[in-house]
Amino acid sequence: MNIKGKIINDPVYGFIRFPEEELLKVIDHPLFQRLRNIKQMGMAQLVYPGAVHTRFAHSLGACHLMGKALDELKAKGLDVSRDEYLAARIAILLHDIGHAPFSHALEHTLIDGVSHETISQLFMQRMNKEFGGLLDEAIAVFNNTHPKLYLHQLVSSQLDVDRMDYLNRDSFYTGVSEGVIGYDRILQMLTVQDGSLMVEEKGVHSVEKFIIARRLMYWQVYLHKTVLSAEILLINILKRARELALSGLQLFATPALHYFLYNSFDEKSFKNNEELLSHYSSLDDNDITVSIKIWQEHEDEILSTLCKMMVNRRLYKVSLTSDSVTNLYAEKKELIKKQLNIKDADLSYFVSSGVASNDTYNISDERIQIAMKGGNAVDISEIDNPIVNKALAIPIHKNYICYMRL
Repeated sequence: MNIKGKIINDPVYGFIRFPEEELLKVIDHPLFQRLRNIKQMGMAQLVYPGAVHTRFAHSLGACHLMGKALDELKAKGLDVSRDEYLAARIAILLHDIGHAPFSHALEHTLIDGVSHETISQLFMQRMNKEFGGLLDEAIAVFNNTHPKLYLHQLVSSQLDVDRMDYLNRDSFYTGVSEGVIGYDRILQMLTVQDGSLMVEEKGVHSVEKFIIARRLMYWQVYLHKTVLSAEILLINILKRARELALSGLQLFATPALHYFLYNSFDEKSFKNNEELLSHYSSLDDNDITVSIKIWQEHEDEILSTLCKMMVNRRLYKVSLTSDSVTNLYAEKKELIKKQLNIKDADLSYFVSSGVASNDTYNISDERIQIAMKGGNAVDISEIDNPIVNKALAIPIHKNYICYMRL
C-alpha cells in the first residue's frame, strides 16, 4: 500500500509525517524553503556551537506538534474538520516565514519598525494568490479572525505549539537540559471549553514546568550575556554599513542586501511594493555572513574593526546587573574614547547600555486557563499552591553594559 505524503526524520521527534498534499505544496514553495538559510537562534552558535538549526526545521516541528494537538482534541470528541485541521497546520507552518536573516537583527536596523509578523502576512497573501485561495482559512487562523479561537491559540498564545517546539528544539541543540519540557503530556491534557483552549487540571504541573523552563532558557540561552553581545555587535555592524551606504560610500553587498542598505522603507512600503517584498525574499543569513567577511578589509576603520571582532569572535564584554550601570558606562566611554581616538558620535559602536527583560508568564496577556474537575476554569496563577504565582509573573529587568575589549 502506498502512503501519500512525506516522512521526515527529525532529530527531536523522530519520524514525523506530512500526508497532506496541500501541505507539501506549501513546504516546497521557495518562500518556505528560504527558511533553510535562516538560523533559528541567530548568533547563539557563538556560545552554543550546536545551535545551528534553522527556522525551517522549527516550523516543521511546530507543524508536527499542531497535528498531535488536534488529534488529541479530536479524540476527546471535538469536531475538527479536515479543512480546519489543514488550516491550523499551514498557519503554524508559515508563522515564521517573514523572519529576517539572523532572526531579529534586521528588524532593528535595515527595516526598522517593520515586524516579521507583518512580512509573514504579506508572504502568506502572495502564496495564497499563487495557490488560488488555498491559504484563506490558514490566514484567518493566523490573524485570529477564524470563528474557532482555539485554533489561533494553538498558533499564538502563552501555551502554543510554537513555544513548545522551540523550547524542545533549542534545548536539544544547545545541550541546555533545563529547557526540556513534557510536551507530549501537555498535548494530551489539552481541552476546549466555551471555544477556548484550556488544560485539564491533572496537567497543571506539566504546564508549570513548561513556564519555568521558558524562564530558565531565556536567562541561560536567549539572553545569555555573550549571545546578547554577539547580537548587539551584529546590529552595530549593519547600522554602520547602512550609515556609510546612505552617505554615498560604496560597499560590497549581495544584490538583495544592497537594496536594503541603500534605501529606506516603512511598513506601508512593504504593503505597496511587490519588488521590495521580492528583494526581501532573497535575503538570508548568507547575504549577511559573506558581507561581514568582505567588510573586514573596508577602508572605514569602524566597520572594519567591528567585522573583524565578529569573524574572530572578539565580542563585546558584557555585564548584566540589577544595579545601575551609569557610572560604569561613563567610565568605559571615556576609556574607549581615549584608546581609540574616536569621535563622540561613533562611541556607541564600541560601548552601549540598555535593559534586557523577560516575563515568564504575562498575566496581562491571554492567560493559560486550567479546566478544573468541578467544571469551572481558573488562571494557572490562581490554582491552589501555584508555582506560577503573581510574583513569578512580574517581568525581570536587568541593566546591561557592553563595551569593546581593549
